[in-house]
Amino acid sequence: MDSDDDQQPEEIVPLSQRPEWSDVIPVRQDDGPNPVVPIAYKPEFEETMNYFRALYLSDERSPRALQLTHQAILLNPGNYTVWHFRRLVLEALNIDLHEELDYIERIAKKNTKNYQIWHHRRWAAEKLGIDATAKELEFTRKILSLDAKNYHAWSHRQWVLQALGGWEDELNYIRQLLEDDVFNNSAWNQRYFVITRSPFLGGLKAMRESEVKYTIEAILANPENESPWRYLRGLYKDDTESWINDHQVSTVCLKVLSVKTNHIFALSTLLDLLCHGFKAKQEFRDAVDALRASDPDPPEPDLAKAVCSVLERVDPMRVNYWIWRKNKRPA
Repeated sequence: MDSDDDQQPEEIVPLSQRPEWSDVIPVRQDDGPNPVVPIAYKPEFEETMNYFRALYLSDERSPRALQLTHQAILLNPGNYTVWHFRRLVLEALNIDLHEELDYIERIAKKNTKNYQIWHHRRWAAEKLGIDATAKELEFTRKILSLDAKNYHAWSHRQWVLQALGGWEDELNYIRQLLEDDVFNNSAWNQRYFVITRSPFLGGLKAMRESEVKYTIEAILANPENESPWRYLRGLYKDDTESWINDHQVSTVCLKVLSVKTNHIFALSTLLDLLCHGFKAKQEFRDAVDALRASDPDPPEPDLAKAVCSVLERVDPMRVNYWIWRKNKRPA
């Protein structure tokens, strides 16, 4: 298999000086007779790609071709043609793809957001099937420990769970991530993915009661964290009536409004409840009026409009949106 990716291409003996490559005629890049802006490639890159073109055009699927793709990848890990040819060579040589996963992990250390690497890894994992499940979940754990919001890692992890399995411990993993950083919106997204897709948890309705409790605790601990507020709404997807009538939802809004700090998302949630038919008791009116105490405008009889007025003041970044929401309410 390929040498360690820590080896730098410039440390390698030039291909033109190796006896085993003497039978290959390099194919230079054809930029036409008068290139407008010729690229000044480094000598090692130019030579490697010249030899790569020769093998690619002759469709040579050999151990040296595999090694050459490695050298080309070190020089440019985003070259999709090189990765494509590497897959052809791997299949032709019947290489153990567990070794290829190890190779990709080494390459990925410095290229965690490279589309080609993730595409190649999925190809290898798909070929291996469930034998790759544990390794893929561990690989994404490593990447996410370095970058908790790496989109490629999350996308790959979701694919692994759906295609290869491994759901059993996923909720515990997400719980640990949120204990480490409750503001990790990617982890909240993954939590929702798990409770709605896992074949072992029974689906959204079966998980709702425990998830609402978990989410409300997270909200009360950090009311300014938007993620659990969005997550709470998602727990009632396609069931607006239950969302409006579950007193836990309105109660957490009231609790946050009562402390008079970090209440933007509580107000926003209350506004959505009101616009969907929630009948607020006087205590909600009192809480909103208390927040409007310094507002020079006259009292607003419509509670939803009163909420919008507060949001205009406390959430200036979205002031135009809240003005639009207020004007949308019937007079």
